[in-house]
Amino acid sequence: MRGASAGPEIERLIQLLARLPGLGPRSARRAALHLVKKRESLLDPLAEALCVARDRIVTCTTCGNIDTCDPCTLCSDPRRDAATLVVVEDISDLWALERSGAIAGRYHVLGGVLSALDGVRPEDLSIDALVARASAPEVSEVILAVNATIEGQTTAHVIAQRLSGADVKVTRLAHGVPVGGELDYLDEGTLAAALRARSAV
Repeated sequence: MRGASAGPEIERLIQLLARLPGLGPRSARRAALHLVKKRESLLDPLAEALCVARDRIVTCTTCGNIDTCDPCTLCSDPRRDAATLVVVEDISDLWALERSGAIAGRYHVLGGVLSALDGVRPEDLSIDALVARASAPEVSEVILAVNATIEGQTTAHVIAQRLSGADVKVTRLAHGVPVGGELDYLDEGTLAAALRARSAV
């Protein structure tokens, strides 16, 4: 009914939910309504989990990951390959690589990418800390696992320059045709990158 609205407490919940990525005002309203309807089974446990997260989650001073301990679980794991340092833009990228199970090295979270438009400079990212970590005698390879955007590639280029004096191999993720991808559905940039990165069969 036009003119009817929720109370101020529910409106505040909706406004806060709408700040989350992927949730617009309409989705936030639906989520808030669902939470209120499922108060005991969903809202109460969620509120408790949020309080625990606020009180216990910290940023790892070694790699930039988040965890309930510092150094984080990944940095503390002796089974991980200390010779390989995987550089990612954000924590979500670290999580994606971990889900793949493709690598068991150690990570370094940059905290973003260089962007003249957004005013992000090298000193705004953890590049200095990366150079210091890459200089450790046990590190032999730095993998630049940044996104294939202009900003990501610019950041990778700057990092590669900064690491040119270190005794490490600097590599980056391959870009091109995804597994199961059809050429007709790929954009020109992806096809060009795939052709440049072609390998012998």
